[in-house]
Amino acid sequence: MSSEQKNVTDPSVDPQVDSAVQPEAGDIPTESLREQYEHLVDEVRKHRTAYYQNDAPLVSDAEYDALYRRLEDLEALHPEIVSNDSPTQEVGGEASAAFAPVTHLARMYSLDDLFSIEELRAWYAKTAASIEKIAPGAAEEGVRWLVEVKIDGLAVNLLYRDGKLVRAATRGDGTTGEDVTHNVMTIKDIPQQLAGSGWPSEMEVRGEIFMPTADFRSFNEQRVRDGLAPFANPRNSAAGSLRQKDPAETAKRPLSMFVHGIGAHTGLDAESQHATYDLLASWGLPTSPYTKIVDSLEGDGEKGDGEKGDGEKGDGGNNGGILGFIEDNGNQRHDLVHEIDGIVIKVDSFALQRALGHTSRVPRWSAAYKYPPEEVHTRLLDIRVNVGRTGRVTPYAVMEPVLVAGSTVSMATLHNQDVVKAKAVLIGDTVVLRKAGDVIPEIVGPVLPLREGKKRVEGAGPVGEDELREFVMPTECPSCGTTLAPAKDGDVDLRCPNARSCPAQLTGRIEHAASRGAFDIEALGEEAALWLTNGPGPDPAENHQQVRPEGPGVITEDAELFDLADGREKNLKDPFDPDALSAFQSRLREVMVWREKRKKDPETGKPVPSGEWELKPYFWTQGTVKKPSEPTANTRRLFQELHKAKTQPLWRVLVALSIRHVGPTAARSLATAFGSLQALQALATEGSSGHPGTETTAADERRAAAQQRLADVDGVGPIIAEAVIDWFAEPWHREIVTRWHAAGVVMEDEQDEDTPRTLEGLTIVVTGSLETFSRDSAKEAIIVRGGKASGSVSKKTDYVVAGENAGTKLDKAESLGVTVLDEEGFRTLLAEGPPDSEGPEETDADTDADTGTTEETA
Repeated sequence: MSSEQKNVTDPSVDPQVDSAVQPEAGDIPTESLREQYEHLVDEVRKHRTAYYQNDAPLVSDAEYDALYRRLEDLEALHPEIVSNDSPTQEVGGEASAAFAPVTHLARMYSLDDLFSIEELRAWYAKTAASIEKIAPGAAEEGVRWLVEVKIDGLAVNLLYRDGKLVRAATRGDGTTGEDVTHNVMTIKDIPQQLAGSGWPSEMEVRGEIFMPTADFRSFNEQRVRDGLAPFANPRNSAAGSLRQKDPAETAKRPLSMFVHGIGAHTGLDAESQHATYDLLASWGLPTSPYTKIVDSLEGDGEKGDGEKGDGEKGDGGNNGGILGFIEDNGNQRHDLVHEIDGIVIKVDSFALQRALGHTSRVPRWSAAYKYPPEEVHTRLLDIRVNVGRTGRVTPYAVMEPVLVAGSTVSMATLHNQDVVKAKAVLIGDTVVLRKAGDVIPEIVGPVLPLREGKKRVEGAGPVGEDELREFVMPTECPSCGTTLAPAKDGDVDLRCPNARSCPAQLTGRIEHAASRGAFDIEALGEEAALWLTNGPGPDPAENHQQVRPEGPGVITEDAELFDLADGREKNLKDPFDPDALSAFQSRLREVMVWREKRKKDPETGKPVPSGEWELKPYFWTQGTVKKPSEPTANTRRLFQELHKAKTQPLWRVLVALSIRHVGPTAARSLATAFGSLQALQALATEGSSGHPGTETTAADERRAAAQQRLADVDGVGPIIAEAVIDWFAEPWHREIVTRWHAAGVVMEDEQDEDTPRTLEGLTIVVTGSLETFSRDSAKEAIIVRGGKASGSVSKKTDYVVAGENAGTKLDKAESLGVTVLDEEGFRTLLAEGPPDSEGPEETDADTDADTGTTEETA
């Protein structure tokens, strides 16, 4: 697997997954509806985690938006299946475990996205009608709208007390974020002491941290000169910079910030959004120059009052109106200080904002218009293929580097052979390239007139300037040579069936097992997984300067992962004692990788690539006369984190096994239902001897019974049940379980006998935000006490726990007469169980936050 291959979007992440989940009423079989819903929830959650926590999106914004809208449509058609842990019920992503959690004083909301002018017109008309309903005559008096560019950065929440910055946190899930105070304090734009006077004694200030476009380019150029990989785009660069564990590293990054509103506060002398911006600026806080006040959608050709800036770029020009502001900033978006991904529209008046209120996720008085992707031309040099964790083979395009939407692009995924045919591109074509959602490169199609005069050729290798060649999907796996085939009849995707031994699939599974959603082994990332499972391959100088890993690595099968942590590594001290490691661990010393030699640039004196390559140890330091070779700091951390991973909860072990369709949601359900991997394996193995579709036998009946028991687990369903049985049917899969267990991996959840079973037999739904419980901790508190944590309200629901912004589930509970508890009532129920007589007294819960200062985030 080449270095180019491993940098392409992971083909195991299929943006078209579950294409059968089409939200048309009556199209989805009742018995599989919940399973398909849960799988779609897992897919959306996976991509949210990749974007918000890992700062490494796996699919384009457009592909994510399509998945998210499919989930919204499915929930709208079948509200009875909506889970309280659905991504549609959340804001942003969860806080990362790498930083201390911080609870915001007031919730940070997201925004509704509008992807066309038609959607914008509909939103504007609906909002204007709502304003007229709640404030008759407001339209005649004139409603003012504030429009501003949507910064493509990282949302943060600054807390000031008596004018002093005391805390900074990322948005996280809107309620809980990450404490990044020390890192934020290194950003020069952000005052640690407010200027002027009149600021509230306590105040949350919301804004976006970003890396200016010019600084991003300079920073990337320096990274390349230093032999480091450049960052993909300014947004990822800013997010990664802010999450450095050492604030000194953050201080080296050229970060900036613009604030765009206030959260919780003890008093504010402002009645509108734009007046608040004036106040914030007077206190020394950086506000955006790209804002404007308008009085309508279309405008009248004149500038509105209260705009910021006077004829500068981004001020909206003379077109007037929301549409004029969108057009002007769209035309000059790459001339702005920072990258943008849309325009934010807000009702300016705080009184109207409060009257319009919020849904459970977004304010009704604001929305974000997203620009369509920018398109450029470049030449398609080649189409290669990548093999992912599940064996799916994905074509990807290699192109002449071109600047698009603020960064240089040279590769783009093509998903599968049918997509290549549908796009009708030939190797050698000039193609139209865009960034879907301004993030992930996407080929739109060929520029047909530029084919004139070129000749078609066959064979392999590069094509000449005047040549074109049709892409032919390989028939053999490029990683292991196995014949490719669809997983089942009718599948579009080709897969490598050599799941056990294919190096590319093994690399993907090892990386997946170490991911944050599984064992959470930070030291075992993409590159470390690659070199653990592959040899160095040929000299890149003889292979078009491409690193192509080949040959076996230290780990040749999944079962060997925990052989790297047998306990002796805990004795690692300085100076290094080789006897502290096992023979298997010591094999890491042999792992060599190709590194390009550096030479001094005669003009700058800086080291630059030389075109010559040498083999260097990856997991060990380079030995010298004075200091012998020893494990690197990251290798020592790898040993420690592998040892810690052995005691992770059972659901994480299940995710790490790479059982198809089993994400965190299904894994939690299975762990709760069975308590141990041995119990789950016993049932699955009992059912794995049958083969549906053949003549019914006793074995088939056992399989059907086992599959039904699994499918009956809440959150599992028949598709996941079948996948679990099929997984355990493979002897080498069972060997993984045996070997990991022998290495000390805990495969059962401890049962706290002191925890009372106060909720035995009760079905409870939690909705809205609770102060002392996260979504997962509330769910687990119910489960360990014998209750069922459900995601939907029905007549069978015993209690609904309603937190802030409870939404439609609270409405449904009240209409069905289900007992509603506030958070205090929930704690009482956990401790004491239901009263002997009638259920607890119903408690009102607020459905809208009373704040006019909720702000948008990226």
